[in-house]
Amino acid sequence: MTGLRYVYAVCRPFTAPLQRQLTGVAGAPPRQLVHHGLIAVFSEVPAEDFAEEPLRAHLEDLDWLTATARAHQGVVDALTVVTTPLPLRLGTVFHDDSGVRTMIEARERVFLRTLGRLEGRVEWGVKVYAEDSPDPGTPAEGEKSAHPASGRDYLRRRSTRARAHETRWQQAEEYAGRLHAALCAHAEDSRLHNPQNAALSGASGRNVLNAAYLVPRSRSEEFVELVDRTKDESGDDVPGMRVELTGPWAAYSFVEEERT
Repeated sequence: MTGLRYVYAVCRPFTAPLQRQLTGVAGAPPRQLVHHGLIAVFSEVPAEDFAEEPLRAHLEDLDWLTATARAHQGVVDALTVVTTPLPLRLGTVFHDDSGVRTMIEARERVFLRTLGRLEGRVEWGVKVYAEDSPDPGTPAEGEKSAHPASGRDYLRRRSTRARAHETRWQQAEEYAGRLHAALCAHAEDSRLHNPQNAALSGASGRNVLNAAYLVPRSRSEEFVELVDRTKDESGDDVPGMRVELTGPWAAYSFVEEERT
């Protein structure tokens, strides 16, 4: 090989085949490098795009970054079907096989400890959004807008709207808290992430819960059913809640603390 090594993940040896015609970053098929009882899954990529300087420049190119991230995720997703991968950061590149082996040796204890904790487990993501609701006292569609009769009336309306919004968000956060507590009781671990920025995500509504749950693969169907059941039971008295479930993923949220 003459190209650089783009590494997607580290895992234990596995026997199940990856999906046929699977390609990764730069359209290259994933390969395996075995060292010290671990496997690094990588693709050979061209130096003109993935050496330090061109890679740094490419990371500023949103279209290139998006395509590369999708290819990276596609390989990790394929690995998640057949084994428990420990995903590496996007753009983890080494000059040659020796560099990959050195990385494995340097982090071998961490890899083995993390694999022992995550073996047979996957990550599910749950997001809760509170949809915006009309201000109280807003005229119904087709009605003429009513102007306040006085300054006192204007202040009263403004105070009513403020109290209604505060109550609305408090109810939304309580709903999200109930759902999170119910899911935590059926997961081995969980992580609360920062709420998503609506301007960046494009999702409507206010993100009041952005959480990840570590679940044994064998109990994933049960967990999905629990999400569906709990969100309906908990949301009866809080209209306008939207729950999004994603996964199963490699346990990204639960290996971050192991990275150095």
